[in-house]
Amino acid sequence: MKIAVLGAGITGSTTAYALADKGHDVTLIDRQRYAGMDTSYANGGQLSACNAETWHHPSTLVKGIKWLFAKNAPLKLDLTPSWHKYSWFAEFLYAMRSYEANTVHTVQLALAAREHLTRMAAEGGFEFDRVNQGMMHICGTQKGFNHGLKVNKLLQKGGLERRVITADDIKSTEPTLQGDFVGGFMTDSDFTGDIHKYCRGVTAACEKRGVTTKFGRSVVDLVTKNGVYVTYEDGDQDHYDAIMVCAGVGSRAIARKLGDRVNIYPVKGYSITVNLDEESQSAAPWVSLNDDDAKIVTSRLGANRYRVAGTAEFAGYNKDIRANRIQPLVDWTRRYFPGINTDQVVPWAGLRPMMPDMMPRVMKGQRPGVYYNTGHGHLGWTLSAATAYMAAEMVD
Repeated sequence: MKIAVLGAGITGSTTAYALADKGHDVTLIDRQRYAGMDTSYANGGQLSACNAETWHHPSTLVKGIKWLFAKNAPLKLDLTPSWHKYSWFAEFLYAMRSYEANTVHTVQLALAAREHLTRMAAEGGFEFDRVNQGMMHICGTQKGFNHGLKVNKLLQKGGLERRVITADDIKSTEPTLQGDFVGGFMTDSDFTGDIHKYCRGVTAACEKRGVTTKFGRSVVDLVTKNGVYVTYEDGDQDHYDAIMVCAGVGSRAIARKLGDRVNIYPVKGYSITVNLDEESQSAAPWVSLNDDDAKIVTSRLGANRYRVAGTAEFAGYNKDIRANRIQPLVDWTRRYFPGINTDQVVPWAGLRPMMPDMMPRVMKGQRPGVYYNTGHGHLGWTLSAATAYMAAEMVD
């Protein structure tokens, strides 16, 4: 089949790879000039099955209410009236009944994706600053640690082993980490890397496999008639047997135009990339960290970069970088790693394509030749390669 993949972020690029793997004639289209320039540009950098727990636990709701009016809180909700936002939250609350089942299923997807992602990089022959030091959850309170013990049971159901560690274990595992902790959890099989490098690398691997790339091309119209006609802003038009929508937060508008409902809300996340000078390189950790209390994750990107990411902001389609959302990330770094020089910090914000049940959508549209692989939320890189092959099998 002649298939167009709309969106060249991590989901679109891996889906194009999977479709080419199945022998299809694939064209990868994106409005940006290069692959991975939006939400796949500077996320937390984790390939983390250990973060598969969905946000539907009642404790998340309690924390959200508590943080509602705190400027520097990990969760921020713009209270401006919006039907999309409040209806999305209503569906989110309804999805709380599936918390356990969705968490277990997310673990299973993440483990499958890990194998595909590793194989794609090996076949494509590209590097992405992969660090195989595992991921460590740190708990500063007994309450948080007790919740983690319950989450462990769900992770085990999904096939993931996350071992319990003591406060002393935390210190010995990552000596650069300062602070007092009750305990934590260690997932040795998870790893980290630079998602942007991976996205660019897998796109280059796609091109070697015969995938056509059309970058810097904005799609303005889609007409389904004996396949799908794709019209660009300059008036050019292409015809395909089918399209695969992998457009992140843009997928909702595309779906509406095609008569489908994909209720994605753009949840803004922030990150900082600390450029490490020579002295800071020895003061920065190599083990990836997850601070459940602060909702912050970290990754070491090679010798001279350190990524710190977190927060969730419900403010619509807005990528403005706000200083009061960046500062907590800088403060967190200074608190736990005082030896890191933070005079060279690069801030970033991206929009996570979040479904109310936090499960990606791999599905057929109502019209012939229309398919979707989208809505991966904050686990786009972690899940993308698994859903890519699910999408390719769906087309077959």
